[in-house]
Amino acid sequence: MSTLFDPGLQPERTELAWRRTALALAAGSLVAFRLLPAAFGEAWWSLGGVAGLLMTAWLYIGARRRYRRVNEALRREGDRARMPGAGILLALALFICAVGITSVAIVIAVALRGSGSI
Repeated sequence: MSTLFDPGLQPERTELAWRRTALALAAGSLVAFRLLPAAFGEAWWSLGGVAGLLMTAWLYIGARRRYRRVNEALRREGDRARMPGAGILLALALFICAVGITSVAIVIAVALRGSGSI
């Protein structure tokens, strides 16, 4: 086992970064939950905010689980440990892509209707 591994610091910083990401996603989801129904007048727009909050919860839990797995792997195998998969990153990237595509579709739909205000 390599002696270069510093227990707790690198995995902890990564987990804290994921927590900040989850906090930012939660804030954006709450804003969407509040503004989208008011802007478009339909209650089903709230689902965007709810989906974001569900993704936030999953991201927060997934970050904690990943921290435990990384820390255990590094303690067991040292610096040569194989790190857990990047499923949490893939899920976040797909969610953000879906939000972006939905946002572009909304802008195009509003522009085609001739309504310039959102």
